[in-house]
Amino acid sequence: MAVRLQFVPGREPPDLLELPWSVPLGEWHHERMVRMAHGTSRHVVRFVSDGERVYALKEMPRRDAEHEYRMLRLLAAHNLPVVEAVGLVTERETTEGIPLDPILITRYLDYSLPFNYLFSVEGGQALGRRLLDSGVVLLVRLHLDGCFWGDCSLSNLLFRRDAGALMAYLVDAETAEQHDPPLSPALRDTDLSVARENIAGGLFDLQASGRLPADIDVVAVVDLLEERYTALWEELTATHEADADDRHAIERRVRRLNDLGFDVEELVVEHDAPAARLHVTPALVEEGHHSRELRRLTGLEVQENQARRLLNDIASYGAYLSRAEGRDIPQAVAAARWIAEVFEPLVAQIPVELRGRLEPAELFHELLEHRYYRSEDEGHEVDNSSALRSYIDSVLRFRPDERLLLTHDDQDGAAQPSRDSLDFPRVNGV
Repeated sequence: MAVRLQFVPGREPPDLLELPWSVPLGEWHHERMVRMAHGTSRHVVRFVSDGERVYALKEMPRRDAEHEYRMLRLLAAHNLPVVEAVGLVTERETTEGIPLDPILITRYLDYSLPFNYLFSVEGGQALGRRLLDSGVVLLVRLHLDGCFWGDCSLSNLLFRRDAGALMAYLVDAETAEQHDPPLSPALRDTDLSVARENIAGGLFDLQASGRLPADIDVVAVVDLLEERYTALWEELTATHEADADDRHAIERRVRRLNDLGFDVEELVVEHDAPAARLHVTPALVEEGHHSRELRRLTGLEVQENQARRLLNDIASYGAYLSRAEGRDIPQAVAAARWIAEVFEPLVAQIPVELRGRLEPAELFHELLEHRYYRSEDEGHEVDNSSALRSYIDSVLRFRPDERLLLTHDDQDGAAQPSRDSLDFPRVNGV
């Protein structure tokens, strides 16, 4: 069997050579294969498991495979939300010597949800503007980094829960190109036009299949996508003017961007002497302000909104410790004690059979929400242990397992979202 394996050291799936590389991917029958929920693809995509981890295999022409492998690794090195490329298999041929297309290997993104799952299984409860906003943030981040995607669509996105919101990940980088950052206005406009067309097509397909209410105004949805993209891009890149004697103008601009979840690595400040004005322009911005702060304090790797919520709980716990002990508690100490005394003990109480329902940070966020509403209903503060027992019995046990989203039949499902569960624009404002 002729085959060439190219992989990232330490990230390769185990026992690669035992897989049937001399057979076209669409004809594979192997004990390690599993069926995972995923979006549509122009290529054959199959999944293999090594027990704890799952890998996606995509068969495609060599030039495309090599380009996507390089682009996924480049984007990951730039800390952008993309699936992880771990290997490339080339120089394949059948036992009769007939050449076969290469196979790109990526690691399945734990707790990731394709758009058809969100529409069909959840009845649209996680969609609407949150879905649009997650796609907008991803597209803006790519463009700030100088990446032209060229194929933004619902099928090329995966979504992870992020403290009640969604975070979008790029799945397909076959058409992606890297340019000097930030991306030029012409290329941004082209990418946004492609996104509008592809997303509108995906939504029209959902309407035709009965999984999106017929009164959803698809054109208004993609118009909203463009509006939100333009607003976020302007907020992150536009020049802000302030009086030259306003010493806090720069700090206010940085804080506003931090509140949006972005760190500012570099600012350009120009002083217009005749007009006595400051012109403040962010030159380098990167999403992940709160997640980096949480990682520094606790070592936890979570998403941005989750990090914001956990940091707030750490601050509350630090204030509680200060009152209880009658002394100021440094933030680093409060964070260390919060991990040891709050977060880890609660996560450890989750029954083993339920731990794949949600990732720990999202579960903790939902627990805090559940505790708040329980306290409101009962008229007094409910402690964490009581809230956790109630949350497990009334909420978590009824959630599907989302760490590895297996499918046995048609992963698209057939459920239709209710009218009230989607906040997409509707025809005639209905």
